[in-house]
Amino acid sequence: MPKLIFKFDEDRDLLNIWETCNLGIRYGVDFSKNMSPKVMEICKNKKFEESKEMLRKHLNQPARKELTKISINAFNEAWNKINDEFFIRLTKIMKKPLCSSQFTAYITTVARCPYNYNKEDPHFFVNLFKSIPHALENSAHEMMHIQFHNTYWQDVEKQIGKEKTPDLKEALTVLLNIEFKDLWLVKDEGYAVHGELRSFIEKEWGKKPDFDVLMKRCIEYLKNKN
Repeated sequence: MPKLIFKFDEDRDLLNIWETCNLGIRYGVDFSKNMSPKVMEICKNKKFEESKEMLRKHLNQPARKELTKISINAFNEAWNKINDEFFIRLTKIMKKPLCSSQFTAYITTVARCPYNYNKEDPHFFVNLFKSIPHALENSAHEMMHIQFHNTYWQDVEKQIGKEKTPDLKEALTVLLNIEFKDLWLVKDEGYAVHGELRSFIEKEWGKKPDFDVLMKRCIEYLKNKN
């Protein structure tokens, strides 16, 4: 059975903080608005290597390190209780073998939680300040993205293009609310910009809970959207 492990890597966290300060708007959300003025001053419009050590020094707080250790232990303990059941359901629902035998969740101290879908090192970020249920849901959300990238993305992109495929990838996580919510008891909210597509997916899944059928219907739906 595949395994998810929570870890902390300070350099990865620093890079994510810097990227968040400089990324701009994604899916209608500007994550940099949640950054402190001091962190923005250190990172905005500067190269990462210019900002890295100053940022490390600014964030070097004993409480931050201690809370990170506590959170890692709590997240790992909680996830281990649902690990096997989650991967069994994900395989059954998405109808493809899992793309990796191990995933890594890196703790980050900002709200933005990107992911890497490379089969050799599939990983993503989880916000330190999330509750345990939300950390579990966030992890499932990102692993569903990774699985989609490695199984359906290439074919879907050929049919609906580079702009609409990421929207479908994001909207499909509404299935977590239908088939997985009992594992963490909180709702996957998604991005507001995908509300209409998420409603369509939820309705179509209710008619026929078959991922291949759902993909065909979503592709038809998106082909007709401007």
